[in-house]
Amino acid sequence: MTVRAALADHDLLAREGVQRLLGESQAIELVAVCEDAPSLLDAVERERPDVVLTEVRLPAGGAELASTLRRLDPEMGVVLLSREVDAASALALLDGGSAGRGYLLKTRLASGRQLADTLVGVAAGGSVIDPRVVEALVVERSRAERSPLRSLTPRELEILREVATGRSNAAIARDLVVTKRAVERHINSIFAKLRLPDDGEVSRRVAATLVFLADAEVGSHAREPAG
Repeated sequence: MTVRAALADHDLLAREGVQRLLGESQAIELVAVCEDAPSLLDAVERERPDVVLTEVRLPAGGAELASTLRRLDPEMGVVLLSREVDAASALALLDGGSAGRGYLLKTRLASGRQLADTLVGVAAGGSVIDPRVVEALVVERSRAERSPLRSLTPRELEILREVATGRSNAAIARDLVVTKRAVERHINSIFAKLRLPDDGEVSRRVAATLVFLADAEVGSHAREPAG
């Protein structure tokens, strides 16, 4: 059975190289070749391929492209192709499960046969993740779990995000429709949980901002407060 695949890569030479490799496989029928996310999404809607092979930094796509493709067709396989490990893209790719997902590094592809076999396996619901990508994800997860931001509540994270933009307590209170005293209580709790020394309000706000920026990946994935 032939697997119908769509290819997307913004680099002309890379795109033509992959197209040539896949053209040598009798197991793959290339139904679309695209250079950006909008044209890929149009092709997916039109052709309904079994699997999509896309460069990880596809223009107008970003890390959310994998989740967009999952929403369009949960059964469609998706394989990311990259020169280096992009942990954010890998996490987005695997959000919702690893079945029908693959992540390959261009520099570690041994042959067109390996690429074709990956597409066939992923289209059938399998998962093919380069070991270096797995290593990077383990490191990323370990770093996130050690982050001091993990101790903050969703509301405290929301307020810390506001603090990081340089907003005053009064401005934060107006934006969140709470009292200034409530904001002050949350900020004092943030300082305590982040174990920031009591050497002045301004210094502690700067220190809290630096912690937030250093662990921005954790902060950005925090769920929104209930109210």
